[in-house]
Amino acid sequence: MNRNFRLKFLLLIFFLTGFIQLSNAQSAKQDFNRIRTFDVQHYLIRTSFDRQNRTIFGDTTVSLKPLKNGFNVVELDAENLKFESVKLAPDGKDLQFQTNDEKVIITLDKDYAPQDLIKIRLKYSAKPKKGVYFVNALRNGATVLHDAQILTQGEPEESRCWFPSYDFPDDKATTEQFLTVEAGENVISNGELIETLENADGTKTFHFKMNIPHSVYLTSFVVGKYIKFDDSYKNIPLSVYLYPGREYLYKQVFGNTKEMMRIYEELTGIAFPFNKYDQTIVADFDLGGMENITATTFSDRDIFFSEQNKFVVEDIVSHELAHSWFGNLVTCRNWAELWLNEGFATFMEAAYREKMYGRSDYLRKIQDDVREYFDGEAKMNRKHGLLNKLARPDDSIFDAVTYQKGSAVVHTLRETVGDRVFWKAINIYL
Repeated sequence: MNRNFRLKFLLLIFFLTGFIQLSNAQSAKQDFNRIRTFDVQHYLIRTSFDRQNRTIFGDTTVSLKPLKNGFNVVELDAENLKFESVKLAPDGKDLQFQTNDEKVIITLDKDYAPQDLIKIRLKYSAKPKKGVYFVNALRNGATVLHDAQILTQGEPEESRCWFPSYDFPDDKATTEQFLTVEAGENVISNGELIETLENADGTKTFHFKMNIPHSVYLTSFVVGKYIKFDDSYKNIPLSVYLYPGREYLYKQVFGNTKEMMRIYEELTGIAFPFNKYDQTIVADFDLGGMENITATTFSDRDIFFSEQNKFVVEDIVSHELAHSWFGNLVTCRNWAELWLNEGFATFMEAAYREKMYGRSDYLRKIQDDVREYFDGEAKMNRKHGLLNKLARPDDSIFDAVTYQKGSAVVHTLRETVGDRVFWKAINIYL
């Protein structure tokens, strides 16, 4: 078998594995995908806050194109949003709509076709039980440990709790956000900060624009008072946002970010795919980290753990960065296939370690993943394979099968086909 044919054959096996898994699921009459009738092009989201009452006020324009002729009804995910108005933009024509606890169903003024761009402007308010989180300031006597914060968490399907959207990973759109906050506060969000506006009432509005389409669950913001550290990798701005008094964490935790980027670019053959990368710590955050596009959010509790175990925290930082390639650039189509995001990002923790600390450290990390997988699966009430036929849009999908087993299986594939074929396949996959 000549070398070129062998490479193509192994690449074919690599991709057919995923296809066969999905085909088996389909043959069992299980479909984890979602029927789409339109393609969202852009979300323009304006958000302000009533902190005392933990209320958000939103004004979102959804720009979309129908997928078929005769399109006259739009269903958007909107969990417990209270709508003030729904209009066509830019002419302001009122549209009829109905709501329930989960959706807003809009009747358009006429039939539309795939070549039409429809813009719908929705004004609303909400007291979110999830999706947006209001965090109180924390003090130790007269010392402020952290100021009040407002933050989002979108994965798997919580973005619908703060703006109307198609809240499923198989549709990607660009986003633009205007966030109005109190003077003296920082805002971290997706993409480029276009401008900061001073308002007559003393508030400030931050305008962000994310020009690369992405799934809705990656849309985010963090509001709070931070010390900002700036750096760059090549021409990519890198920023870290820490609490006053925690400045030492910058080098201790985030000092190797540029090396991680360099290594991931070298291994995948794909340059960092976005125009900036922010990293921010927040309080009362149940996840270790969340790979919001260009603006990763970390639990301060987990980052503070670096004082006890630097390498565990380094894994968290490298994992979230790896999602820029595995998850944000290339995204699972549905939640049953989440391992394609999380298993690969977990494996990339080990791949980074191999480049930084050597083969033995890589193998130690893979062995840790295997142990965590077996320990985690032993405690699971509902067992599943990498293709999670039990997947539902809640925290149950974030388990040891999706993360650690996924990593171990990717490692096994690498060891079976060899480095040259494996990383070539990864490059084609991305």
